[in-house]
Amino acid sequence: MLFLQESRKEKLRSGLFLGFLPRKCSIFNLFLTCLILGFLSMLWLQLSCTGDVSKRGTQDEMSSQKSCPQVPRTVNEDPSWGPHRLALLVPFRERFEELMSFVPHMHQYLLQKKILHHIFIINQVDHYRFNRASLINVGFLESGNETDYIAMHDVDLLPLNLDLDYGFPEKGPFHVASPELHPLYHYKTYVGGILMLTKQHYEMCNGMSNRFWGWGREDDEFYRRIKGAGLQLFRPTGISTGYKTFRHIHDPAWRKRDQKRIAAQKQEQFKVDREGGLHSVKYRVESRSEVTISGAPCTVLNVLLECDLGDTPWCAFN
Repeated sequence: MLFLQESRKEKLRSGLFLGFLPRKCSIFNLFLTCLILGFLSMLWLQLSCTGDVSKRGTQDEMSSQKSCPQVPRTVNEDPSWGPHRLALLVPFRERFEELMSFVPHMHQYLLQKKILHHIFIINQVDHYRFNRASLINVGFLESGNETDYIAMHDVDLLPLNLDLDYGFPEKGPFHVASPELHPLYHYKTYVGGILMLTKQHYEMCNGMSNRFWGWGREDDEFYRRIKGAGLQLFRPTGISTGYKTFRHIHDPAWRKRDQKRIAAQKQEQFKVDREGGLHSVKYRVESRSEVTISGAPCTVLNVLLECDLGDTPWCAFN
């Protein structure tokens, strides 16, 4: 009897690989299992590590959350590059594969250009339609006093030419992704993609309008604000790479843009918003996290925007 029990144990061991995996488990299955476990551990880490909470949070809420290790803000930076520091504001929702490319690329690109910078990912987590302009307003308000100029930067547009100027735009707004260089948009009044302003100039424009829910038109309205504030718009000169100056990583077949125009929105999109802007945006910061992506540091703000359904009913999905 004892011999039979030992024989069964030996057969069981012989059918296992590394003591716990079946021998029939292929290398592919083993790799897939490791990949899934790695992803789940990263997801657990992100969910359990939320960084600072909103300033409006209670002491109990703050004490109940675990905080992330602080990421050094001056990795590979040299203070002699100053005195200015750029706040790179990235309005964002759900385009994680683009973000994985964007943050490391921009961090290394700006380091090569010796630009002191801080990357802010303003992540819209409410259930309203995407509002790029409001998220930029939020990013401006939350970027703090350590930065003195901003870049309103699309997450799917990567600069490739190191001759592009990301320095302090003292004379006026500087449109990095000019119509002569942007791979898609070439009309004369275009100011989207990548636009830099000093914080003082952004205040003079009263920020961006909060009435643009869904994709598009908010940068066209902001062009009118720039002109209304009496500011001169500047664009790159001497760039010979043309439409190959940037890499556009958006896949329209995979990421459909919300271009619906609902009810009065069709008429409103062409109007100048003379009342709303930077200081009328309503929002709550759900969490603030310091993270690194492939070694590149950034701050992720999870933001809940508010909407007055009586004023802009098109903010909600039908």
